[in-house]
Amino acid sequence: MDAGTAPVAREVALLTNPTAGKGRGLAARAVALRRLREAGFVVRDLVGGDAGESLDLARDAVADGVWALVVVGGDGMVHLGVQAVAATGVHLGIVPAGTGNDVARYLDLPRKDPAAAADRVVASTPRRLDLARTGPTYFVTVLAAGFDAVVNERANAMTWPRGQMRYNLATLAELRTFEPISYTLDLDGEVHRLDAMLVAVGNGPSFGGGLRITEGALLDDGLLDVVVIRPMSRPGLVRAYPKLFRGTHVHLPEYEHHRVRSVTVAAPGIVAYADGERIGGLPLTITSQPGALSVLS
Repeated sequence: MDAGTAPVAREVALLTNPTAGKGRGLAARAVALRRLREAGFVVRDLVGGDAGESLDLARDAVADGVWALVVVGGDGMVHLGVQAVAATGVHLGIVPAGTGNDVARYLDLPRKDPAAAADRVVASTPRRLDLARTGPTYFVTVLAAGFDAVVNERANAMTWPRGQMRYNLATLAELRTFEPISYTLDLDGEVHRLDAMLVAVGNGPSFGGGLRITEGALLDDGLLDVVVIRPMSRPGLVRAYPKLFRGTHVHLPEYEHHRVRSVTVAAPGIVAYADGERIGGLPLTITSQPGALSVLS
């Protein structure tokens, strides 16, 4: 660079879910946009009309060589951003504006202060984290493949009520009829056939706004944490639910935990969810992708 020539400002793409957090996404976007520009970034301000358009915008920005993709929203928006940046070397920044924000919890990001979160993006050093992958899809948090996935599927089919109450009603509805599921698990080549209430595959330790189902999972160990909850009574399942917020369900006699590099989960009639997003019907093979995400935290 010639003497006296100013350095080229780094460009970031700011991608917002305007409906995140009951409208908090747009307010957080305005704050983040101002903070990033004040820090000297050239900001490409992106808002998609739907998830498909948002992903196209994100991938176009990554292909154009932006330094980072900064997403404003919840875990669903992080999930979308990861599909664009995984294994590319483009960094992912997060300004939390959703309801669950589990990835923000992992990274100890400010969840109610978009200015502070944007400042963390500006000041941070990129850090490498693992991802999990099934088919072409990456995820950061947990893949649910049991009772929790069945509840998600029912809740998504409901048009009323909105928000958390819809999931509460779906949970109550499923509890009336839910029976243990027959699974076949291939854990790094070792096959297990068993009945269980659920199987969860964690890249990180929690999902659903702090439910620590895969307690102890690390984001940089190159391993997946597979948790199995063996059959229990419906009242027992209800009593176990609060333990998930504290991670104390690990002491239940029905709990078992495996650490693997790859797992195939098979069960009839189950549609799996990861990062809160619908992934698809079982069977699915999930593999750890060490260091596949560069995150600004």
